[in-house]
Amino acid sequence: MPKVLRILLWTAISALGAGAVAFSAFHEGETINALWLVVAGVCSFAVAYRFYSKWLITKVLVLDAERATPAHTKQDGKDFVPTNKWVVFGHHFAAIAGPGPLVGPVLAAQFGYLPGMLWILVGATLGGGVHDAIVMFASIRRGGKSIGQMLKDEVNSVVGFVTMISVLLIMTILLAVLSLVVVKALAHSPWGLFTIAMTIPLAFIMGVGHTIFKVSVRTVTIFGIVGLIASVWGGNYLADWGMEAAFRWKDTHVAWAIMVYGFTASVLPVWMLLAPRDYLSTFMKIGTVAVLALVVLWVAPELQMPKLTRYIDGTGPVVLGKVFPFLFITIACGAISGFHALISSGTTSKILDREDSIRSVAYGAMVTEMLVALMALVAACTIAPGEYFAINSGAAKIVQTDPSQAAAVTKTITDAGFPVTAEHMALLAKNIKEDTMFGRTGGAPTFAVGMAELFSRAFGPGWMSFWYHFAIMFEALFILTTIDAGTRVGRFILQDFMGNMWKPLGNTQSLPANVFASALLVAMWGYFLYQGVVDPMGGINSLWPLFGIANQLLAVIAFCLGTTLLIKMGKARFLLVTLLPLALLMSATFTAGYIKLFDADPKMGFLAQAKAAGAQLAAGGGTAAEIALWTQKRYDGIVNSWVTGFFLVAVGIIFLGCLIEWIKLLSGSKRAVLHEDPYIPVTGEIA
Repeated sequence: MPKVLRILLWTAISALGAGAVAFSAFHEGETINALWLVVAGVCSFAVAYRFYSKWLITKVLVLDAERATPAHTKQDGKDFVPTNKWVVFGHHFAAIAGPGPLVGPVLAAQFGYLPGMLWILVGATLGGGVHDAIVMFASIRRGGKSIGQMLKDEVNSVVGFVTMISVLLIMTILLAVLSLVVVKALAHSPWGLFTIAMTIPLAFIMGVGHTIFKVSVRTVTIFGIVGLIASVWGGNYLADWGMEAAFRWKDTHVAWAIMVYGFTASVLPVWMLLAPRDYLSTFMKIGTVAVLALVVLWVAPELQMPKLTRYIDGTGPVVLGKVFPFLFITIACGAISGFHALISSGTTSKILDREDSIRSVAYGAMVTEMLVALMALVAACTIAPGEYFAINSGAAKIVQTDPSQAAAVTKTITDAGFPVTAEHMALLAKNIKEDTMFGRTGGAPTFAVGMAELFSRAFGPGWMSFWYHFAIMFEALFILTTIDAGTRVGRFILQDFMGNMWKPLGNTQSLPANVFASALLVAMWGYFLYQGVVDPMGGINSLWPLFGIANQLLAVIAFCLGTTLLIKMGKARFLLVTLLPLALLMSATFTAGYIKLFDADPKMGFLAQAKAAGAQLAAGGGTAAEIALWTQKRYDGIVNSWVTGFFLVAVGIIFLGCLIEWIKLLSGSKRAVLHEDPYIPVTGEIA
């Protein structure tokens, strides 16, 4: 295409995207068509990837396609394996796109569609893509090292040690929370469990076929896609085939199965299960989201949720807290997420065939996830606001045990300005074949309802139940691919830490060391998972409020590393690339952490919660159940206070350690020394 036409084309795309964002922000009508958000997202994706990512890769990081990656220099057939770029993209996208891009935007819809839309678009293009790419680049240049190892080398051993401890503890919380979400989605769900279970043998056949028998990527891809479609279709007919009971598992059985799967995926060679399964899952993830986008284009629904709601003041029934800082904690994946840094430096950096693929794999996967998050926001905002709050409000859970309270709950929501009736909610539950939709908190059921309503408008109302349960299974698939990669990454981090105490435990080439580390890590997050399953007030349920803050503190650590490397690379003129998102996340996470620690409201502040529960116990009286509840709340408040305080202090130490290093380097009082692996040229190319 001639240069003039290219300029005109990209000018038009940029103007269209900017216009869509502006119209979405300044529109004064009661509703707005969802197409404006879709256009804004697609144009932002195109412009950011075409221009900003190219500038980042060519001017800031300066990737070298002729430099051999760790997949070649450390190739071992298990963890370090040169892998086709698109398989790597599939693994990376599947691993980073867990529940965050689906659940976070749904919960943040409480504030209205505008705050979430702006944070997703700006955060992903200017922050999340940079975060993922620079960490992957740093790890590849350093033999696939983890963030803790890299900060130890590039800053000092104290910062590195604190990072290893912090990351390991945060990883334990993240994996336990993600696993609990999967358990809730798959327990008593034969269709979802069957479909997800079938992806394991399909992936195994794909991995063995391509790696051992040299079957082409195209052939194994076709096999996998056909098998996946057959699994999705077959799961809906288990009852007709008399197999439904075999896949209707209790939540405790699903929890154990997830632990076994996480351990297996961590120990087996990456090409045998992890990479092909994630690659296979990506087709379903992106395919479903693409179809959802096409449905939105076809149906052109109106967004029922206003651009801003009264709950930006912090009084919301879904997310307790003001739009700042809690929007930036609620929406992580899809904008900026610290968990991505663990995948970028944990598994992806060890299997990427060429360094110049970082642009498409790291930045490309991030902005693709941005579109997923935007579609989740659209799905949540197209349903009636009253329906949204009836589903997501914690206070509405009372209807699950006392249906007579439905009228009172709907009246409260209606009086707040979001009309809904008990009859409407009963009809909704009937249409999707659920007992009730009151108090189905967590975001996943809301996304499923929104997606089901959109698909039903496109394909017919008789399919409402089918699409709802398909969406639930789809969300579980999103999350499980994060658990397998996360467990493997956690094993690497744990071995880094244990290797400092006894060197053989840090040897990733040792099968006994790998098995021991994997078992120990799974036991760590599995304990909290199982306790959360058997005790609704215990286990990971008690640590759930820490999830968002812990995740974004990881991103702070990653940006600290990125800033250090830019200075050492002589790229100080580009520091705003990392410093701006670092400043935003520092202010948001530390403000949120302070509020969660010291807010006087027991519903918000951990210390206030512990104090209030302690006062109730000291006052005496109460039933045995109430005493048990107060005891657990006091315990949770104390534990959450200590854990939050530790994370804030630890990340503060890491930031201050890096800041001192930056001052020394920029002032010239310390010579900049990069601890990269020796340059080795590429000698071959992956088939």
